[in-house]
Amino acid sequence: MSPDPLTAPLDLAAGPFRLASGGSGRLLAAGPLSFASARRARELGLDAIDAAGDGVLLIDCQGITASDSAGLAVLLDWLACARAQGRRLRFAQLPQGLAALGRISEVSELLERGV
Repeated sequence: MSPDPLTAPLDLAAGPFRLASGGSGRLLAAGPLSFASARRARELGLDAIDAAGDGVLLIDCQGITASDSAGLAVLLDWLACARAQGRRLRFAQLPQGLAALGRISEVSELLERGV
């Protein structure tokens, strides 16, 4: 049986993309958020949104080690799913690469504001 990705200890230095509890409605994102990890990352995020309840879910992105346009699409998908469910989701500490992709794609305000 594999460990629960939402409760397993978070090693920021290595491994695939994962989300870990940071306590009190906060998740820590770590690892590469790219084409190779997008499907798994999307699933982890959707599970987290489902489990978040009515409070604001904050995803701290400082541990994301690499990203591309697929990673940006995952973040936008999480926002759309949260909004569709009437949930609140925000991101903190987006890495420079993701922030730059957001500016180029003209979605930086949405990433900063959340839903």
